[in-house]
Amino acid sequence: MLKTLALPLLVLALAAPGVHAETAPASQNPVDPASVQALKDMGAYLRAMKRYSISTELTGERVLADGQKLQHAAAAELDVVPPHHLRARIHNARAQREIYYDGKTVTLYAPQQKYYSSVEFSDPLSVLVAKLEERYGVEIPLYDLFTWGTPAAALDKIESAMNAGQDFIGDDLCDHYAFRQGDIDWQIWITAGTKPLPRKLVITNRADEARPQSVTLISWNLKPAFKDAAFTFTPPKGSTAVELRPLVRK
Repeated sequence: MLKTLALPLLVLALAAPGVHAETAPASQNPVDPASVQALKDMGAYLRAMKRYSISTELTGERVLADGQKLQHAAAAELDVVPPHHLRARIHNARAQREIYYDGKTVTLYAPQQKYYSSVEFSDPLSVLVAKLEERYGVEIPLYDLFTWGTPAAALDKIESAMNAGQDFIGDDLCDHYAFRQGDIDWQIWITAGTKPLPRKLVITNRADEARPQSVTLISWNLKPAFKDAAFTFTPPKGSTAVELRPLVRK
């Protein structure tokens, strides 16, 4: 029950703005090695971080049967101490969800309904995000943050990669990269300099002729004030435990 309630807000995907054809570098090899290396450098930096908080704003599109697009928005805040601690709060105008992971137990909580589900886990975050999706259909917000810099990133599946120049995201000068993998075009803006943090992400779904996109902006706090107790879920008074059932595969 909780799983079903949580899903609409738990899917925060990659996103990025369009790449102008005139800025794309001409090359016989569509995969620019330097652009792929930029992802590797970013992943290595993310894996070396000790603790951080991020806030995100997501704008996505839903395509109706007649091709009309409806835009939706959501936001999330994450507190992280790699590799085994996470607290995520996800919300839009319709619902709120929270996720807690203390290295022993992961808990999903719906504060409006006061339902929660807990499952034992002991894996690092890079494994946790994959297992939650595979077993229960639950996606951790910005789950790619925990897989970049690990074998799960699957950079060998990139079919096209290019450097699309530089842009400011807020006050940060960022290097802009564009990639293609299967039916997905995605772009990323990475802070230029010694702290290569992702600041903006976009996905375009080319499998749908309407080309729906989702755009995510990420703000970073590298000196967060949260305490370790923030990752352990304590059921609020009046809350009810419900079972988080695995997906039924057909």
